Amino acid sequence: MSDPSSVIDDLHQESEELDLLVKDLAESRWALATPAAGWTVAHQIAHLAWTDRSALLAVTDAEAFAKEVEKAMASPGGFVDEGAEEGAGLPPATLLADWRAGRTALEEALRAAPAGTRFPWYGPPMSVASMATGRLMETWAHGQDVADALGVARTPTDRLRHVTRIGVRARDFAFHVRGLTPPATEFRVELVGPKGELWAYGPEEAPQRVTGPALDFCLLVTQRAHRADLAVRADGPDADRWLDIAQAFAGPPGQGRASKGDAR
Repeated sequence: MSDPSSVIDDLHQESEELDLLVKDLAESRWALATPAAGWTVAHQIAHLAWTDRSALLAVTDAEAFAKEVEKAMASPGGFVDEGAEEGAGLPPATLLADWRAGRTALEEALRAAPAGTRFPWYGPPMSVASMATGRLMETWAHGQDVADALGVARTPTDRLRHVTRIGVRARDFAFHVRGLTPPATEFRVELVGPKGELWAYGPEEAPQRVTGPALDFCLLVTQRAHRADLAVRADGPDADRWLDIAQAFAGPPGQGRASKGDAR
């Protein structure tokens, strides 16, 4: 993506949509449990605020960000939860103001970054567009947890295209992070967008394929729903294996979500 302004614009819109869900919440509702075990609505917003601060450091102060990576390496299984827990302990008004200030500062820094700049991250280095895409993906995913906790059904938008793109591009990472060898050839991924259009990735003639609704694919790669509860299908053994382990986010493999059938 040569001009990152469109994805930064979409990140702004995604954040504003989530802001509308929480800006008028009664203080007690910030303590509602979300589908992420042990995380309340406050934890979800606190995590976004914490990650935005980390991204801002990566964009503006690589040396300071390197120190944050050292902290993460010292507590690989806990640093994410620790950051969320710290922010969730703030009064909701303070937490909301912190999240707004942090995401605004990050947006301004991304818009001001010179073309071609790459930033360090917890996974591979990021371009401006990649950083904005990653933040949009996280905002959408944690926004889904908030919406589920509040009993709100969100309308899918074309912004999901950014999430599908990062999910497809992270295929090999999902294998590597589990100590597995990625497939040698590309898959064909065909997804149906919110307006019924086809979003396609990979060679049309690829023998292994993944198909389904774009929304379901996004829920899968962000690990917001179990594969068994989604209409995403694989044709081929490697593609089938990928759908079991897919993740669009950096860091260690997530725990995922239990199938709705497991609750019965």
